[in-house]
Amino acid sequence: MDPLWIVLVGVVIVIGGVLIFRLHAFLALILAAMVVAGLTPQAAVERFHAERDSVPWVAPEDASSREPSSWVLDLSKQKNLREVSEFLVLRRDSGGELSQVTRLEVSEDATSEELPEGQRLLISADAIEPQAGDLVIHPLDWSRAQGKAKGTLGERVAAAFGGTCTQIAILIAMASIIGKCLLDSGAADRIVRAALSIVGEGMASVAFITSGFVLSIPVFFDTVFYLMIPLAKALRLRTGKNYLLYVLSVIVGGTMAHSLVPPTPGPLIVIEQFNVDIGLMILAGCCVGFFTSVAGYFYAVTLNRYWDLPLRETPDMTLEDIQKIVERKTEDLPPLWLSLLPILLPVFLISGYTILKVLPFDPATPWMQAAEVLGNKNIALTIAAAIGLAMVAWQLKGDTKKLATAVAAALASGGIVILITAAGGAFGSMLRETGIAEYLSQVDTSSPITLLAIAYFLTMAIRTAQGSATVAMITAAGILSGVASPDVLGFHPVYLALAVGCGSKPIAWMNDSGFWVMCKMSGMTDIEGLKAITPMSIFISLVGLAVTMLGAIVLPLV
Repeated sequence: MDPLWIVLVGVVIVIGGVLIFRLHAFLALILAAMVVAGLTPQAAVERFHAERDSVPWVAPEDASSREPSSWVLDLSKQKNLREVSEFLVLRRDSGGELSQVTRLEVSEDATSEELPEGQRLLISADAIEPQAGDLVIHPLDWSRAQGKAKGTLGERVAAAFGGTCTQIAILIAMASIIGKCLLDSGAADRIVRAALSIVGEGMASVAFITSGFVLSIPVFFDTVFYLMIPLAKALRLRTGKNYLLYVLSVIVGGTMAHSLVPPTPGPLIVIEQFNVDIGLMILAGCCVGFFTSVAGYFYAVTLNRYWDLPLRETPDMTLEDIQKIVERKTEDLPPLWLSLLPILLPVFLISGYTILKVLPFDPATPWMQAAEVLGNKNIALTIAAAIGLAMVAWQLKGDTKKLATAVAAALASGGIVILITAAGGAFGSMLRETGIAEYLSQVDTSSPITLLAIAYFLTMAIRTAQGSATVAMITAAGILSGVASPDVLGFHPVYLALAVGCGSKPIAWMNDSGFWVMCKMSGMTDIEGLKAITPMSIFISLVGLAVTMLGAIVLPLV
């Protein structure tokens, strides 16, 4: 079966399962992964793993001075294979199946020849000359690829599911604990109030954007909106105006961080699929998020000039409830430095080590080794979670029973997210095994604009169809992961991850649960939401795409 049709079947199962049959995202993704795995021929699976584990070979600069059957292998990135003296050469037949055509062995004459560092010259045992498309692979890697291709459908999906859990489970669990601690301790409320006190009521929208962006790094957007909308309503009561500006400001800040900055699950699975460093994604996501936030702010200010959204009572909160929030004493909340610590510390540790790695420091020094340990994403998030738990314990005055209840609630919520994200990772792995990368590799990548636009509009189409930004990012990442390398793209894959993140924003409308949360909590009607929120989601995402494209052109990072 053609890989493109297999991928389309998988995407239809995800979209149809969520949108039509109302399946839980976990069930829809696992079902799609199993169907795709079942439809993918064994030869395609074998070829995928062989290509992934193969060793690059290069044409000799002076072929006339060498034997026609000589092969120059580029082992610059495979230090563990530099002393290996034997490799296999695989070649595809007309049916697409791989078979061994010769062995490569180091000869005495070849070892004395000078080559660039990391390259080795080997001779074909059967005097076979190199051909375009040949794969050079270590015998053990070829055996491993054959074994994976012969695995059952359930084994392949389960292995991919477990592999994704290895990458993201601890991160999501700790992020869930951090988010719960920020809410229960009042730290999140303290951050928003501090931002408002710095900029003043006249610039409250800037405070909402900043607070929403910062809080949405460890906390899911829906939760951030629940937290901040009462404060927006309270300001509307106090000032008597600008309610639409406040609502849109909360959305602008929170919604882009949710898709651009890990450890929220969407960006987390994308960087895992694209093999992007989490620290680099945090830095790049914050940079793009700055520009989208500025654009969203001006959009909100402009719309607010022509439209006065009235403040209405909502089923979840009366105006009396809002007044109680206003009257809550700041002295009863944690200090600002402690409130910010669980958010900023992991960002500092992870991003800091990412920066140190590219600077000319000796990695063997004790302080660099300490930075490597503390900059590990799992360690950094665990430290932040411990600080958050200590903050809640202090607020609860040592009530361990309430603390345990809060942690259990956070882990229960995080467990669902882990299941969805790992299922998405399994689905993405099965998509890659179909060979879809061959189709995408035929796209003209001479300009970064082409592939980034494809990534954006692919993600946007999936998001618009089924409503979930996270599911859209997971699905698009699985399709695009086969081309997510600097050699193919011509720029760093972090830009591809950013394009996917931006593409997950439009189009916010009726099939999106977040759209209803924003409308019902703010008191907007569905028509008002379509007039205000939907165009803004398109506008800020396009700004993010433009910034991403500009970055890939001006600073490709390769």
